[in-house]
Amino acid sequence: MDATFISERVKQALATKTPLAIHGGNTKAFYGGVIVGEPLDVRPYTGIIEYEPKELVLTVRAGTTLTEIESVMDKAAQMLPFEPPHYGTSSSTVAGTGATIGGTVAAGLSGPRRPYTGAVRDFVLGARIIDGKGDDMRFGGRVIKNVAGYDVSRLVTGALGTLGVLLDLSFKVLPKPAVDVTLRYEMNEAAAIRQFNEWAGKPLPISATSWHDGVAMLRLSGASAGVKAAQLKLGGDIVDDVIAGTFWRALRDQTEKFFSSAEPLWRVSVPPTSPPLALTMPQWIE
Repeated sequence: MDATFISERVKQALATKTPLAIHGGNTKAFYGGVIVGEPLDVRPYTGIIEYEPKELVLTVRAGTTLTEIESVMDKAAQMLPFEPPHYGTSSSTVAGTGATIGGTVAAGLSGPRRPYTGAVRDFVLGARIIDGKGDDMRFGGRVIKNVAGYDVSRLVTGALGTLGVLLDLSFKVLPKPAVDVTLRYEMNEAAAIRQFNEWAGKPLPISATSWHDGVAMLRLSGASAGVKAAQLKLGGDIVDDVIAGTFWRALRDQTEKFFSSAEPLWRVSVPPTSPPLALTMPQWIE
């Protein structure tokens, strides 16, 4: 599959007034409304176009899986800073399965690192798309200074494919932290909110926070000396690295039992300083 094929497919759909349901690994089909239309599977449009670890820039085709991208970046000790969630079969080693980078950008979903590092759109430098008329369009570039006028490359982030079919995407990437340490505290919801805000106002290497069912979790990431100093200052119980890694991945990918309830799952966005919402149903604060 190439850009010409996708362009012709869009033009044909426009001529026949046929809706298209754009998808990659279909791991985020639960997100948003029900899409009705002829499937347009972009997974064959795959591959890393350019990756320059020294420049901290990655350009990749939208159908490429997160698993493949992260495998390549691991060798350079680098990462996508927004900690993209993997859903469905994201851990599969079978080529062409799992969450794709195109779906990640289209859904605009980030992981636990978002409040402290940034969201997906903060790291999208450029995008190439096929618009609703079948035109091949490019926006942004490989460096932030290339952006002029409307920043369409960030506008398509979170648009769920309504502005066009994503083709190529360029990202700013970052080195992986040298050390990750997770601390555990037992405290109620009000205390956790107060503590998270207090910690966020200090020069601490925080990369994730979580509270659920009376337990607060705090992840510190960065240079060994800085993390150790923060750890001594903050106290708490140190969580085993393997257990901590499993916990943050389960939260990122929503595989914890909390997320599998038959009851509807609501995501409520409020200012971080908001007091407890006093809801009757179970809550997870991130």
